[in-house]
Amino acid sequence: MPVAPDPHPSFGSYAHPHRLVTTEWLSANIGAPGLKIIESNEDILLYDIGHVPGAIKIDWRNELIDPRTRDVVDGETFAALMRAKGIGRDDTVVLYGDRANGTAAAALWVMDLFGHEDVRLLDGGRDAWISEARDTTFEVPYPLASEYPVPARDDKTARAFRSDVIAHLGAPLIDARVFEEYTGDLVVLDRPEEQALRAGHIPTAVSIPWSASVAPDSRFRPRAELDVIYGAVSDGVAPMVYSRIGRWSALTWFVLTYLVGVQGVRNYDGSWTEWSNAVGAPIVTGDQPGALPESIRRD
Repeated sequence: MPVAPDPHPSFGSYAHPHRLVTTEWLSANIGAPGLKIIESNEDILLYDIGHVPGAIKIDWRNELIDPRTRDVVDGETFAALMRAKGIGRDDTVVLYGDRANGTAAAALWVMDLFGHEDVRLLDGGRDAWISEARDTTFEVPYPLASEYPVPARDDKTARAFRSDVIAHLGAPLIDARVFEEYTGDLVVLDRPEEQALRAGHIPTAVSIPWSASVAPDSRFRPRAELDVIYGAVSDGVAPMVYSRIGRWSALTWFVLTYLVGVQGVRNYDGSWTEWSNAVGAPIVTGDQPGALPESIRRD
């Protein structure tokens, strides 16, 4: 049974305000019937040092992505995971995580591919919850298994593959990585599964780092600021977004789709790791005219 949305006035200008909840709302609704809370972090050890009471842990990289194929899990695997976590098809799911909800947004994107109707993000994520000294626990819940049905995975509405990007070149394309990765000045070497043979960006892509959409407190920027940041690439043809492995671009997908209200945004989850390592895939280095000012670029 869906839980009533958060009526906080700060969400009123967003296109789909029901996709966000505040820390106050979540604190007041812990234990509400039909509400499931999920923590999904980049740093998978954080959950063990304290989490929102009642929250279950989902490891995006190892539970929602098939490590053998580097593809999103299939419907049967997704349904089995939801059953094991005690999540019903009609439940309201609130996701949160570290680093401004980057990984939590990627988990939300996967749930969206499988058509889970009511999935929301905690605005500010784990950072906001901890900074406000709200209740945390070490207790790990062990919910009863649910009867989640096997859903079909929609790979067309919110997802793009390399062939789609090739056909899309020349249309709006957003690179959500750190700006120095976009220009080719920074090569990431500390994560083997994210390494690329070449540095730079996909031709015609513009640089709008994922972090541009969030304020220093990890909460999303107001709608007016988001309209300025994404206005040049959100008119007309729906943009595609990519990052290093499709995680941070999922956050940009969430912002464009549910906060700015752009229809048809697709996340290229193969992203730079796939594109840069593909034989014959063209790349570009350097800056582009009209890049974001330094004041809103941050990792």
